[in-house]
Amino acid sequence: MQQPAAWSYSSPQGRMEQRDSSDHAACPVVNAANRDAPALHVLYLVHDLSDPANFRRLTMLRAGGADVSLAGFRRTPEPVRDVAGVKPIDLGRTHDGRFGQRLAALAKANLTAGARFARVPRPDVIIARNLEMLVLARRLNGVFSSDVPVVYECLDIHRLLLRRDGIGAGLRTAERLLGRKAALLLTSSPAFIREYFLPFGQCEAPILLLENKVLQLEAPAVPAKRQAPAQNEPWVIGWFGALRCRRSLELLSAFTRKMGGRFEVLLRGRPAYSEFSGFETTVAREPFIRFEGPYRNPDDLADIYTRAHFSWAIDFFEEGLNSAWLLPNRLYEGCRHGAVPIAMRGTETGRFLEERQIGLLLSRPSVAALSALLGGMDAQTYLALCKRVALQDMGTWVCGAEECRALVAELRRIAAAGHTASLEPAA
Repeated sequence: MQQPAAWSYSSPQGRMEQRDSSDHAACPVVNAANRDAPALHVLYLVHDLSDPANFRRLTMLRAGGADVSLAGFRRTPEPVRDVAGVKPIDLGRTHDGRFGQRLAALAKANLTAGARFARVPRPDVIIARNLEMLVLARRLNGVFSSDVPVVYECLDIHRLLLRRDGIGAGLRTAERLLGRKAALLLTSSPAFIREYFLPFGQCEAPILLLENKVLQLEAPAVPAKRQAPAQNEPWVIGWFGALRCRRSLELLSAFTRKMGGRFEVLLRGRPAYSEFSGFETTVAREPFIRFEGPYRNPDDLADIYTRAHFSWAIDFFEEGLNSAWLLPNRLYEGCRHGAVPIAMRGTETGRFLEERQIGLLLSRPSVAALSALLGGMDAQTYLALCKRVALQDMGTWVCGAEECRALVAELRRIAAAGHTASLEPAA
């Protein structure tokens, strides 16, 4: 089945270049690094060490041939001991939604950076995930007494950056100033580039689109076999990952009650308690919704997605902004394991599915619209939807070893360019 063309963003002006989708790399193809060359040393700075996405990025870097040091804040009460085999430098605890506290923690980390990073060898590249870590990356260039190239990794556009007041303007100005020194911008959705980075002029660096694909390095990926539920068994909608959308929970609660048990919802992941009032209590009152706690990523992905017929790829958190622009992890995870995705029409996820003619698109966030979309579901219709997902090339959903090597080769190129520049005499 011929795939739609993909887009890569490579020029400082953000020019979009169409490339043949038979190249399924998560980043532009570059020459692999010389295997005899010294390992590239990457310092990875993260705003939340407990975020499961860190495991994937560190594994990608190490699989691509890089040595990785890790440092960051955490949202958990206890320190994070290990991430993908790397012992992190713990910068302290921060709290979701408490931005004053996070700024104070960042200021402390900047003041104590010399002592905290004294034993870290000079990195070849620093990857800073999120704006606050971009601030720390600039400070660390002073600690290492060298102009180490910095890569800005931005996988979400926070609502504060989009405010139309002085706070938003100030944060965007700070991002622009810090971004001027970035050697590369890593982001995960074309809409972030199209709707934010380019129109707001936030970053002059080359842009690399690195989608939130499932990392699978060993066994070849094969489509999961799907079955419709047996007679008198419910259809199951799986909502997995970061559970932060109160409106989704309200919509699914009302829908499953209306369907009287024909549909159930299985929740797995980490609830954002700042967005819900009494999450567990609320879910416990729902007769057709179950919350079964967190899961291990990637270990449990096959199990949780094969238990669901549909994957809920809708998020009204920061509606019309970040949630409309992102391509979430659950999109790739669900389709990798054969679940039929459900997305909102008009969002980037909806456009992604519409281009490939797969999944189900909800026209309005209402019980009536959801009932019209799913209420008449039968085995024949469902299996036809599954077949459309299964016919997609697995590279649409999965990132393999070749992509990891390509990413590290690109970082090696950046490091080499930065080193050459640092040796040039001043004009």
